[in-house]
Amino acid sequence: MADLLIKGGLVVDGTGAPGRVADVAVTGGRVTAVGTDADGASQTFDATGLVVAPGFVDVHTHYDAQLFWDPTASPSPLHGVTTVVGGNCGFTLAPAGPAHADYLMRMMARVEGMPLAALEAGLPWDWEGFADWRGRLDGVIAVNAGFLVGHSAVRRAVLGEGMHEPATGAQIETMAHLVGDACAAGALGFSTSQAPTHNDADGEPVPSRAATADELVALAAVRDAEGTTLEMILAGCLNGFTDDEIDLMTRVSLAGGRAVNWNVLGVSAMNPTGHESQLRASDVAAERGARVVALTLPHTTKIRLSFFSGFVFDGLPGWRPVMALPPVERMRALADPETRRRLAEGASSEEAGILRGLANWGRLELVETFAPENAAFEGKRVADVVDAKGGGDPFDVLLDIVLADGLRTGLSPGGLHATADDWKLRADVWRDPRTVVGGSDAGAHMDMMCGAIYSTALLAHGVREHEALTLEEAIRLLTDEPARLYGLRDRGRVAEGYAADLVVFDAARVGYRPERTRDDLPGGASRLYAEADGVEAVFVNGTRIVDGGAFTGTTPGALLASGRDTETVPLSA
Repeated sequence: MADLLIKGGLVVDGTGAPGRVADVAVTGGRVTAVGTDADGASQTFDATGLVVAPGFVDVHTHYDAQLFWDPTASPSPLHGVTTVVGGNCGFTLAPAGPAHADYLMRMMARVEGMPLAALEAGLPWDWEGFADWRGRLDGVIAVNAGFLVGHSAVRRAVLGEGMHEPATGAQIETMAHLVGDACAAGALGFSTSQAPTHNDADGEPVPSRAATADELVALAAVRDAEGTTLEMILAGCLNGFTDDEIDLMTRVSLAGGRAVNWNVLGVSAMNPTGHESQLRASDVAAERGARVVALTLPHTTKIRLSFFSGFVFDGLPGWRPVMALPPVERMRALADPETRRRLAEGASSEEAGILRGLANWGRLELVETFAPENAAFEGKRVADVVDAKGGGDPFDVLLDIVLADGLRTGLSPGGLHATADDWKLRADVWRDPRTVVGGSDAGAHMDMMCGAIYSTALLAHGVREHEALTLEEAIRLLTDEPARLYGLRDRGRVAEGYAADLVVFDAARVGYRPERTRDDLPGGASRLYAEADGVEAVFVNGTRIVDGGAFTGTTPGALLASGRDTETVPLSA
């Protein structure tokens, strides 16, 4: 007799094969039968009229910190995610030990938008090395989770205060040993960032940016550990790769004997061939026997701004000193007419560059307000509020609203919305073997977005609304494709012998709710959070962790280890 029988659902197994109505039997955390002749079970779930699919695999998250205080990795499982990979972009909490805690916390707060108060209150910061850090999550998490080892933490651990300087041959060798030790202890591979936008809390480039190409190649040699992979972000990831960057990715792939996954490929019908030059990197690498794969988002990211975080606004000429003030002093400055005048002039100046568009203050949308007197303005543009008030300067009106909200007003700069043509073009790109769907960044940038919606956005818009791809295609992109890229053993499909990571949802209702602020992080810190619609149940290793949009409190997740839970994927795959 099975432990669990999910009866009568449309089973979409992750391979791309047509869905079929079937029962799914689960015993000992694994799928033991898929068909219509399953025997009884001690527990039954009626999935009639619902889709039964593999749990979604999110290969680009930053849940390294959050899982210490939130074993559910919320809200990702509400959107059907059962497996997460953290440690991306070179940003991890280990192997650097307690002596480097202050620097790492401030760096993560700056570059990944993790509230400093939460990092200080929610983490012990007493681990010694990657194995010690990683082991603390074993047996206490609700999702399956694996982690890369990050270049910046490795560099800080070895070079200390000299992390911004070129490394000596001996230091590179020591760093390579640390990476190797981490992979031997279960790390799923190595990650790094060379992105010029990645700066630490002191405004200096993050440590990984000081690395030479030879250092990157040396640290990428993870071939001695089975089932590892490589992830990186470069300057050209957004605006086009140089020949040197393509050569670097190729060398890194060949050194590690692994695919290089880069972040992130944008696809837009307004520039229908723009992505092709980016994907050329994969072709050049393949000619030399390497493999380069682009991570691509399935939806348009909506960035939220606020005067509380000050991020983006602090890039306007003359704004940084004001945005750097403590909140109470910042509010006092923003109430001062002379300060307002100077800020407005800086925002509209030629020196503001591409950020100058923000100075069209009337266009900003008030997506979330907090003061009772601002409630009626929520969902409106600043220009609408000006009209309702019978006139006024848009910047003054905006700042009055912001001050009444204690700086927490959620603001959207507006802009483009994805069209049917965008979704069709994206679907074509997703079918390309040079790409993989993902890039939620879940666990990071908590004050600016909630990327955990990527899976339900794909199902709601890509499948149901625009019919850009079939349900079976979408499920394959969310499950089997990322699982195979990372070599996950027995995950990503509904098949006999596979882990019973399953999501049951209503295809007619699946989607995501608006982002709202929650003050539920350690230290009283806030984050943006979006719930899901239509996701009825999520099972991890055969145990239900989501019931009708709520967490059950169970923690059946596996801590994934390279080799044990992953296998090496050949470069010719």
